[in-house]
Amino acid sequence: MGTPSSEIITIDGGVMEGGGQILRMAMAFSTLLRKPIRVTNIRAGRSNPGLRPQHLTGLQLVRDLCGGRLKGGEIGSTDISFYPGPVKSGEFVANTGTAGSVMLLFQVAFPCLLFGGGPSRLSLRGGTNAEMAPQIDYTLMVFKPILEKFGVKFDCNIVRRGYYPKGGGEVVVKTSPVASFLQPVDIVTAGQVTHFSGRSFVAGVLPIKVAHAMADSASRVLRQAYPGVPLKIDRIKEPSEVAVGNGSGIVIMAETSTGCLLGGSALGRKGESAEKVGEAAAKELLDDLNCGGCVDHHLQDQLIIFMALAKGESRIKTGPVTLHTETAIYVVQLLTEAKFNLVKDEVHNSCIIECQGIGLQQSSD
Repeated sequence: MGTPSSEIITIDGGVMEGGGQILRMAMAFSTLLRKPIRVTNIRAGRSNPGLRPQHLTGLQLVRDLCGGRLKGGEIGSTDISFYPGPVKSGEFVANTGTAGSVMLLFQVAFPCLLFGGGPSRLSLRGGTNAEMAPQIDYTLMVFKPILEKFGVKFDCNIVRRGYYPKGGGEVVVKTSPVASFLQPVDIVTAGQVTHFSGRSFVAGVLPIKVAHAMADSASRVLRQAYPGVPLKIDRIKEPSEVAVGNGSGIVIMAETSTGCLLGGSALGRKGESAEKVGEAAAKELLDDLNCGGCVDHHLQDQLIIFMALAKGESRIKTGPVTLHTETAIYVVQLLTEAKFNLVKDEVHNSCIIECQGIGLQQSSD
């Protein structure tokens, strides 16, 4: 863990992507490195700038798990200061009170708990399948097994699913700290697609035929591009006792001969046909596969923080670098000594992201 510092670092939350990602990454690194931060112009790039309930809940969660001090923590605030303490272990609860994504709460807290003093349990409440955030199914199907390559272990149990606008979902995450360091990863050989799998779901008043329509549409698109490759998409009607509200969506995953996992997803929207939803998820996945990438465009920015914390050089091959990823690298290089290098292949529209990590070590205190 980092050595406590009294010098506060100011970060402009309105630069580049200009959303909640800057805040989440800044809070995580502040806590891990024991560096106080001030974030200004929070979400300046959004139509409703400042902290929303989801962002404030994430800040309060990190404050609680390290016993830190938070200034400016209120809805609508565009300026916060945070003074971290040492990461603790134990049981923590965070509730957005809205359909705000539980996975975004997970993103800010999880890296911190990997360097806590012992096992921890997070109860996260809000939306499990939300717009502009990873669906819980994507986290379990794609993110979790890739994170295990860094030497990370965690369990995630879906107690109840929650959908927009009610929320009401809950997931329980159990984490254990890393033994010493995060291991670097080398994920640059895509291999051949060996099979597709997925989950097409409906909840509430929506009939199962909607799940079938999404899955059938996605299957047609994938089979046209990859004839003969095994494909299985489960079609599910969520039981009312484990789902709050009405929702629909689909998550698809491709696995390759070298163990790469790439995902595509989409949520049902009012006025949009189920066929269009399934098609959108499949085309999103194909766009990443066509670049010869080993991780999809959703995962690339989520891995940046772990590459930066690992001991040694990590490399991942992906499609075009997203603005979210560029923003993540910007925050990392502002707060740490990690070094990134982007090796772009303009011909194949791909990029290898290289990182010399800082080798953050598990604390003994």
